Amino acid sequence: MRRGTASAAFAYLSYRPQSRNLPLSLVESAVPASRLTPNSRPGIMPYQIISWGSFNKAFSTIKRNSYPYRNSRSHSKRSSSQALASTPSSSLSSLASTGTVENTLSSSRGRNAVSLLPVYLADARAVKKYHPVDAPDGALQLSVAENQMLEDLLVPAIQTFSSARASFQDGTDNVGGFFESDQIYYQPTHGRERLREAMASYLHRILKIPTESGKTLDVDGIVMGAGCNAVLENLCFCLTEPGDAVLLPTPYYAAFEFDLVARAGLNIVPVNTRKFHSKSDELANSDRSHAVCEADCYYPNRASLDAAYEAALENQSQPKILLLSHPNNPLGICYPPWVILECIQWAREKKVHLVSDEIYAGSVYQSIHPETGKETFQSALALAAAATRTTAASDSNQDGPESRHAKGLGLGPFVHFVYALSKDFALSGLRVGVAYSENKEIRVPMQKLNDLCQISSQTQVTVQEMLTSPPPISGHDEESGGMWSTDYFLPENHKRMRERSLRLQKVLEECQIPFLKADSGLFLWMDLSEFLPELPEGESSGLSESKESMDARERTLYLELMKDFGLLFTPGRSMRNELPGFFRCVFTAASEAEFALALERIQCFVTAKRK
Repeated sequence: MRRGTASAAFAYLSYRPQSRNLPLSLVESAVPASRLTPNSRPGIMPYQIISWGSFNKAFSTIKRNSYPYRNSRSHSKRSSSQALASTPSSSLSSLASTGTVENTLSSSRGRNAVSLLPVYLADARAVKKYHPVDAPDGALQLSVAENQMLEDLLVPAIQTFSSARASFQDGTDNVGGFFESDQIYYQPTHGRERLREAMASYLHRILKIPTESGKTLDVDGIVMGAGCNAVLENLCFCLTEPGDAVLLPTPYYAAFEFDLVARAGLNIVPVNTRKFHSKSDELANSDRSHAVCEADCYYPNRASLDAAYEAALENQSQPKILLLSHPNNPLGICYPPWVILECIQWAREKKVHLVSDEIYAGSVYQSIHPETGKETFQSALALAAAATRTTAASDSNQDGPESRHAKGLGLGPFVHFVYALSKDFALSGLRVGVAYSENKEIRVPMQKLNDLCQISSQTQVTVQEMLTSPPPISGHDEESGGMWSTDYFLPENHKRMRERSLRLQKVLEECQIPFLKADSGLFLWMDLSEFLPELPEGESSGLSESKESMDARERTLYLELMKDFGLLFTPGRSMRNELPGFFRCVFTAASEAEFALALERIQCFVTAKRK
């Protein structure tokens, strides 16, 4: 394609206004300048291309000013000339005759879905990875939330569970079978009944849901689907309309934006918390203080929720969901019970659906809080059920026979729950997710949508075995009973995670690097802001710094850590952290030798930067 062809083109590029979380996407189409008209599609802004030089200048300006961790991965791989040069000849003919490039090979919604992925993932894929022989100077992967410390426990156990027994839908068992006849046919869309019963029993154990009241999880409210992201998307799909808002306390798991925007068409509204806490000004503007990483600054409260709610309304987006990550990813901490209760009460008052993502509920390795002496983790399900019982006890109209005998925990229609085996059991490859709701209006829609993401029958049987099997006799008191999952595997997992976490914390303390005192999850939240490039002239520090400056300075540090010191962390701004220079380190994502090397590299980095 000759350059002159593009000089008269007009590129429509998506932009990211403050009111929406729309990513910078690929060049979608080209039309001659004479056809310039306002575009009615939200998030689309026209840029006139007068010459080839101005095309490249405009393209570079948009790339430079866009959010560095969120714009399309294609921008980092291909120049504008390559993008246009790869246009099919049939489309070039269309451009010549009609002035419009018609893409007949893919849809804009498909291309836009890809552009929602964080660009730091492309950086991570592009860098040479560590190998003890082939690439000893390569980057250590410490950004993917996987647990690679459990293969010795998991692989033999899963091999046993997948072949020891097959279970029929009618409840009969056949010992020694690998695959039974009922497994080759269509399964219940929301999961085999015996698996859902096993999952309900398991959740009662890890969530520590009290049973004294006689209230238990309603098995009919459980939907088993292919991963947490699948069941979360389906749940939100059933609770919202396109364009509705999901409120998310920051920082948050970066892929939520893909999970909830790509197909459900929702708007993510960050719930920023720092300025709504009394210490916010002191912490955000301090030059160097361990207090910067105090957990209180990250707790959502009524004031921060109200601010996000109003921000959504101002941008014509109805708030429908408050999504909590508890235990929190990326912070590695559990919210205190009073924080969860305040969120539940606020959501019920506003008639906003509270969805508690508790995918790390079985990865709480500091079970007792050192300051309160109480349980570190309390599930939103248990807290919501207790709050409902307290309210009902004070209201005789709500405590009638129908309420007392209703199935479920008594959560009401506005509290929901998602979970998966990907983190606690390091089984991300099996794709086993769980959604639970007592909102009966969404029960059938949830089950039907799950038809698109069912778990295979063999995986369901394997997981059922895993959740209902006793511990191995060797090394375990046979008379003590218990379950392999919660009385053997998870305690050993907690022991290993706690040991890794404490080793990392010790190194950070020796290096005087602020961090959150973690109690759960696979990661630690670190403050490396000391090593950010200097503020540009005219910029203010703390929350007053412009987003463009924050993004640029953090990206420089991120690339330096990755390329010069072989440390691949998750950058905080990609998770919408309010301040730059914070990183998530996944301490379970490496082998023992790799983890030891990572600790050495962190020390080398700090020493080199402080010279």
